[in-house]
Amino acid sequence: MDLDLRKLRYFVAVAELLHFGRAAQRLHIAQPVLSRQIRSLEKDLDVTLFERDSHGVTLTAAGHQLLDDARTLLATADATRGRVRRAAHGPHRLVVGFRAGIVVTPALRAFAAAHPDTEVKARRVEWDDQEHLILDGTVDLAYLRRPVRAQGLTLLPLFTEPRVAMLPADHRLAGKPDLVLADLAGENRLRYLNPHPDPGDVPIRTIEEKFENVASGAGITLVPVSVAEQYSRPDIAYVPVTDAEPDEVVLAWETARRAPLVTAFVRTARSVVDQD
Repeated sequence: MDLDLRKLRYFVAVAELLHFGRAAQRLHIAQPVLSRQIRSLEKDLDVTLFERDSHGVTLTAAGHQLLDDARTLLATADATRGRVRRAAHGPHRLVVGFRAGIVVTPALRAFAAAHPDTEVKARRVEWDDQEHLILDGTVDLAYLRRPVRAQGLTLLPLFTEPRVAMLPADHRLAGKPDLVLADLAGENRLRYLNPHPDPGDVPIRTIEEKFENVASGAGITLVPVSVAEQYSRPDIAYVPVTDAEPDEVVLAWETARRAPLVTAFVRTARSVVDQD
């Protein structure tokens, strides 16, 4: 039995809201219709996806697994639809994503020279949308920094680079030639995502937000050396941290996609790294 994408969309809405009534409102359908579609999906898969009782709706183990996979499947379907439409209405086009500090110009130029009939664009991505933008087709592939949620993606390690401490310019350690992690003990460390956020916490999303938090004295952080080389401010200092784990850059693309342009760009990216 092939999976029905419409039923999957209905399932995801219920799984995210854990409420049939609110899910039906989101989907703009009647609740009895939604309930029938979910029962039909459970019959198709021969599993129970939701436990329903007087306390509400919860996902079963099968439901949790389907939710993990359904999001990727739906993103892939949407991306395929978008690429087909673009192919029907315009020239060949490749969009390459990149995280802050990663220089992609040499690879873009080399690829454009070898494929003059293809429009090549670069788009910056952030830690919280990097995988999603590949899976939904916004970018065709991207240069990412680990950690990366690899589900549905193929990852090609390209290179590593040292990390440096980003400090306020007047910090007690700002004038040191280098540091070790022990020197930073006791310092408030800023991260893009706090694993134990307090209510009302706003995650740091961009490198620019890191600058403002560090410069204001809210904390310090470690960044790849390429960020230090590309971004300078008089109120920020960078100091090498000799025993910090290196930052790893990978090239990522959707595993299920078989696109000649993506394959060709991967070859180009490899050759550019090999020449460095």
